[in-house]
Amino acid sequence: MSSTRLGARLARHLAVHRLDAWGFPYGTSFSDDVGAVVGELVANAVTHGRVPGRDFELRLAVVGGLARTGTLRIDVTDTRTERRPPAPGGLAPAPPDADAGRGLLVVAALATRWTVLDRLPVGKTVRAELDLAPGVTPGGSASGRPTPSCP
Repeated sequence: MSSTRLGARLARHLAVHRLDAWGFPYGTSFSDDVGAVVGELVANAVTHGRVPGRDFELRLAVVGGLARTGTLRIDVTDTRTERRPPAPGGLAPAPPDADAGRGLLVVAALATRWTVLDRLPVGKTVRAELDLAPGVTPGGSASGRPTPSCP
């Protein structure tokens, strides 16, 4: 997607739309959490990972075998290798009067886990994972609908 504010907004809307298609309706707490995580990660990619003429990539996938123990994986990749966020354990709270610096704290609060991975030959991927709660499965196993395939 384009490394612009519009591209970031579109990524968030597409993510919650995909979740809705997978059986996580708009407005549920899971959909809202994923929307917030995607929003923060793509805003960081557009703001800090932007290289003129290069796009960022958003990937959503359900991984982990059985649906009851599955995980939603969110990968946001940009092409700026040298601008890495701090490691998950290295986040510090932003000063109260700061205009920025809280995005990864939101990701850390909502995601089960997150990390930063190298992308070869250049760039990085920030990955956040949200474990699916027992009984909450993509496609709604209680309804008998199938588990989705990943795009």
